[in-house]
Order: sequence, then structure tokens, then C-alpha cells
Amino acid sequence: MSTPGFPRPLPSLDGDSARYWKALGEGRIELPRCVECARLVFYPRPFCPACHSDHLAWEEISGAGRVYTFSVVHRATHPWFMDKTPYVYAVVELQAGVRLPTTVVECEPSAVRVGLRVEPVFEAADEGVTLLFFRPARR
Repeated sequence: MSTPGFPRPLPSLDGDSARYWKALGEGRIELPRCVECARLVFYPRPFCPACHSDHLAWEEISGAGRVYTFSVVHRATHPWFMDKTPYVYAVVELQAGVRLPTTVVECEPSAVRVGLRVEPVFEAADEGVTLLFFRPARR
């Protein structure tokens, strides 16, 4: 149960990341790729952080990846998360080459390891927002 009076922190669904959030709502991951240098861009923004080109094209990517790094959170930093601890905050490196911050779900925190193969989990939250989490790969 969450702390009363504290809503779940949610992202804004507009601006440069609107397409990313829309795709998550459809159970897909889409990110912009720089047409000039071929780098995937995360977080979505209007230019490539590597070469500064504004020539980007969105593409759907696989959610398959591996845990790059992680931490087990025992003390919540926001009241909404107070009863959610312990949980695993991680950075997942997708096969497509981009790293995403996330939470690893559907497993005990002690089971998470660097290199653990993971797959995406799309969770419908409040206000029409779908959040992206990862769980240990089932195949």
C-alpha cells in the first residue's frame, strides 16, 4: 500500500519523448536513431548527443538486454515508494546498444546479477501512462 496523499511520480507525455511514451502504451519500445552517425538516442531529444545532428528517425527496437549495473534500494527517496522496498533499480543495456534506467521486477532482489538476461514488462500506471520495467528473460 502506498503512502496516502502522495501520488505516484509519473513522467510528462509531451515534447520530445511523446512518441516514446505512446509506443510504450502500445507494448513497444521506439527510440530515435541519428541518421548521420547511426547512434540510438536515449533519452529522446531533438538532436544526437554524439554528433549534434538533428536528423533523427524513430525505430522500433527489441527489449532484449542484460543488466549493466544495479542497486538494491532499501530506503525510498519518495513517499510513494515507501512500501515498495526493497526493489532493484538498474541500468539495462539493450541488444540494440542503448542503456535505459529501470526497475527489475518479478524476481527477488538477491537474484539480480550484472549480465542477467532481461526482457521488457509494460505496466499501465495512472493517468494513461505506461511504464517500462524489466524482468529476467523467460526463454
